[in-house]
Amino acid sequence: MIKEFESGIQEYKLGKLRKKDINPNPIVQFGKWLDEAISSQVMEPTAMTLATATPDGKLSSRIVLLRELNDEGFIFYSSYKSWKGKQILLNHYGALSFYWPEVERQVRIEGYIKKVDSKTSDNYFSTRTKGRKLGAWIMLQSRKIPNREYLENLYEEQKKQFAGKEIPRPLDWGGYILKPGRIEFWQGRENRLNDRILYEKKNMRWQIHRLAP
Repeated sequence: MIKEFESGIQEYKLGKLRKKDINPNPIVQFGKWLDEAISSQVMEPTAMTLATATPDGKLSSRIVLLRELNDEGFIFYSSYKSWKGKQILLNHYGALSFYWPEVERQVRIEGYIKKVDSKTSDNYFSTRTKGRKLGAWIMLQSRKIPNREYLENLYEEQKKQFAGKEIPRPLDWGGYILKPGRIEFWQGRENRLNDRILYEKKNMRWQIHRLAP
């Protein structure tokens, strides 16, 4: 079966991206775009595709949420025993992508992933709801389970175990930071003559280039 989709493609007209208008620091530039996505009521503006790979190059990707942006990079949280955690352990390089259709923008990020320190993970874990804290203790992410009831029973067991107690962060759950070496900003334009600005880190300094669409 062959399906064609060209006829319904939208024409991009909302904005433009010029080198003279961007911040020399891509983290600052990203923060500006994220704020604009939030103010434009983009659905799930912090949702990002995280791509990781095994050492022999077998890729996988999934949607995770950006939980913190700082001068070092992009922070997200997960079980260290998840499939992504296992891949990151063996291959520290990964990629992120954000797509905000309401403002006709996307951002692609490539870099080195490492765990954040325990204090950072503890601080974030303390802000989670009780239910989400309990969920982190089930420790089954990416594993095969027999049915939904099995998962719900495990959750109820954790509820009983921590009844009336503070729920600590599991040692096998915490944060990762992706420290970028490349960040590309994409702004949709008419006739597919899209604006693409690439920041590339060379000798600890960011170089900025315009790319062809």
